Amino acid sequence: MQADFWNLRYSENGFAYGTEANDFLRTQTFPEGAKILCLAEGEGRNAVYLAEQGYEVTAIDMAYEGIEKTRDLAQMKNISVKTICANLAEYEIAAEHWDGIVIIFGHFPEAVRKCVHQSLYKALKKGGKVVIEAYSKDQLKFKTGGPMDANLLYSVEELQEDFKEFGDVEIIQLEREIHEGRYHNGMSSVLQIVARKK
Repeated sequence: MQADFWNLRYSENGFAYGTEANDFLRTQTFPEGAKILCLAEGEGRNAVYLAEQGYEVTAIDMAYEGIEKTRDLAQMKNISVKTICANLAEYEIAAEHWDGIVIIFGHFPEAVRKCVHQSLYKALKKGGKVVIEAYSKDQLKFKTGGPMDANLLYSVEELQEDFKEFGDVEIIQLEREIHEGRYHNGMSSVLQIVARKK
């Protein structure tokens, strides 16, 4: 799933995954005025939602087409989101800078996943939290969204290892209905993670 794939997808008319924020993210809160980093943010629906809540939001994605859509959506909503086009395999996240880090359906090859996930503890301020929703390996039987490659899907055990540095981690695997644009539709197997830096 390299930049060419995502640039092609995000160059399609409309928003591939819709313009509404992820359901799980909507259940989460952050401190007033929090600095939030959205990784693998795609076309910006979650970053824009968070900015609408009054947070200071930065969105990073490897696809310039996604970054352009993020800017367009923010402009439509008359709010501000900082955007960065970067490959997370090579990008160094600022240390102790963020109150929240959000990754919604950001799926990476194993080496990149470990590198990204294990950099998040250092990137957060004390008391900050990570919020992630991702497809589990069981998603292959549903085929309702996400990569159809088990190597790009996650397990509870992998995520427990990735986030072992955190003092407070909740990882839940569940099946739920997802309806997000053209590409996430139907019953799905997901992992929901909230990890807090104490």
